[in-house]
Amino acid sequence: MSRNNVRGPTSALTEFLREQGITARAVVQHTPPRRQGRVSGAEGDTNATAGTSAAGALDVDEDQADGDGEEVQTPSKKGKRGGYVSDELDDTDGEKDKPAAKKRKLGKAALEKLKAKDKAKAKAKAKKSKAKGSDDDDYEDSDEDEYTALSKGGGFTKTGKASVLPPAGSFENCAKCKKRFTVTRYTMAANPGPGFLCHSCAKASGSDPFKKPAAPRKRKDPAEKRKVTSFEESERVQSLAQMCIEVIGKYIDDVEALGDIGSFNMNEIARVIAKNRSLTAQNSQLFYDVKNTSLLLYDVTNLHPDALCALGSLNPNLESLRLDYCGRMTDEALLHWSAHMPSLAHIELLGPFLVRVPGWVSFFERAGSRLRGFLITQSPRFNLECVEALVKHAPEITDLRLSEIGKLSDECIPLIATLSNLTSLELTNPAHSLSDDAIIQLLKVAGSKLTNLNLSGNDGLTDATLLDGIYPHVTNLTSLALSNVPLLTDQGLAELFNSWSENPPLEFLDLSRNHLPSSAALTAVLAHSARGLGDLRINNWREASNESLLELGRTAFALVKVDIGWCRGVDDFVIKELLDRCDRLEEVKCYGCNRVTANCPRKSHVKIFGVESHGIA
Repeated sequence: MSRNNVRGPTSALTEFLREQGITARAVVQHTPPRRQGRVSGAEGDTNATAGTSAAGALDVDEDQADGDGEEVQTPSKKGKRGGYVSDELDDTDGEKDKPAAKKRKLGKAALEKLKAKDKAKAKAKAKKSKAKGSDDDDYEDSDEDEYTALSKGGGFTKTGKASVLPPAGSFENCAKCKKRFTVTRYTMAANPGPGFLCHSCAKASGSDPFKKPAAPRKRKDPAEKRKVTSFEESERVQSLAQMCIEVIGKYIDDVEALGDIGSFNMNEIARVIAKNRSLTAQNSQLFYDVKNTSLLLYDVTNLHPDALCALGSLNPNLESLRLDYCGRMTDEALLHWSAHMPSLAHIELLGPFLVRVPGWVSFFERAGSRLRGFLITQSPRFNLECVEALVKHAPEITDLRLSEIGKLSDECIPLIATLSNLTSLELTNPAHSLSDDAIIQLLKVAGSKLTNLNLSGNDGLTDATLLDGIYPHVTNLTSLALSNVPLLTDQGLAELFNSWSENPPLEFLDLSRNHLPSSAALTAVLAHSARGLGDLRINNWREASNESLLELGRTAFALVKVDIGWCRGVDDFVIKELLDRCDRLEEVKCYGCNRVTANCPRKSHVKIFGVESHGIA
């Protein structure tokens, strides 16, 4: 059937465009799909006819694929009547001239395979969306819920439907105060509606119209998870005595009397109270008794000078007194003790900061003749004059400790050397290290009777103190501490212990925080003192070999406590040797030993501190 060529009236613009060769069909041909809707009306029935023929061709393909599988041709880009398929308008002219490709036949098996593939894709997509939902925990919560927050761009009508924010610059009446205001992009909707709020009413309602939007939620960086394993034996069930002690410590202010509970339990109660600093002037009298011969309080921070004076009056028969953290003690309390405790022979104080030089001198003048032990730590005012008074008025002292005394110097050493009865001497952590010459002269005079020597923290001492002071003059030591003396060498310590045959085996040895000693020193120590050594501390001997460390368990059978932290040669086999052969062992410290794993052996009643294994999960 021939095509109808009858045309209706046209406008001057349409006639002009036709003369220039611009027609609706040419526009459609070169128009992208997103603009096709605008020009589809100009194409008219031609495109509709082409689309219909294309749809019909597609239907034929599907029917034949489901049926006998005969080969069919795919629809061409041009319809039978010269139309255009809208989905193929972007193709180039070269592609349009190519012959249509034949479609391969599809059987039932192929169709079932395609359906199964589509189902698998749908399942994978659903699983992915579910996993994405579970990842919400990895985001940091924002201050405001993005989905339930009140929008700034709309209000509410009386029916509850959202209304659109009027254009910026227009005028509205405030829903609350009824004042006329200019609408901006910061204008907020009234809740409940209808209407909008001016800036003043919006602020009054608790909302900030000028508040910046919440920052986008950030995904947390995956952190390295650290697995720490500590093998620390602890009693799972507390004894009745321990439970009672904890209850007493918790309600110490309500206790009227402790009664006859024994010195051990009294000491445990004092420990519990010290943890919370609960000891006061009122409840401290629970520990006072005329019959007391010794008193130990672990934290007297809350006891003022008058309370400390009362301590001396209520415990007149004390022979031994130890007070920790006595920072509020003054000269008055010290002199009160010297007058009201006539039997006091041993005093140990931690932190008597406020006692001045005249107070120390007067105390030695009054009580020095009966003193046998004087141990103080952290007393900044104790100087050379105090040492002179101590030596003059307390010549019978056998136990002396001057630790962390800022004014202790070499000038004090000759005076201390005159104390001929010394058996225990601790001169540790002065502000300025004591010299080798001063220590050698001291040991020449007083070294023969010493059983305990502690020179830790004197970072100026060298091997000369070992070879010229300790080796020739000290022959009765059972306890030696030279911690944090960094100039001591592996060769010097090895030479001391290899030739120190006149001294019996040590029971306590602390050579920690010295980085130069190594395998030779450890071998010499074990050869000299292995059979009697109960407490050994060689922390930070990082160059000690694994073979020398294995000898600890094979020779030092008397060990009770050992600190081998930061020794690079320590591994699971070193721990195993200690646990298998040292029957008295109670505590092992192996901090910083990276070769000790979470699989290191364990033993009941032995506490192992510092086992760490790192893993990325």
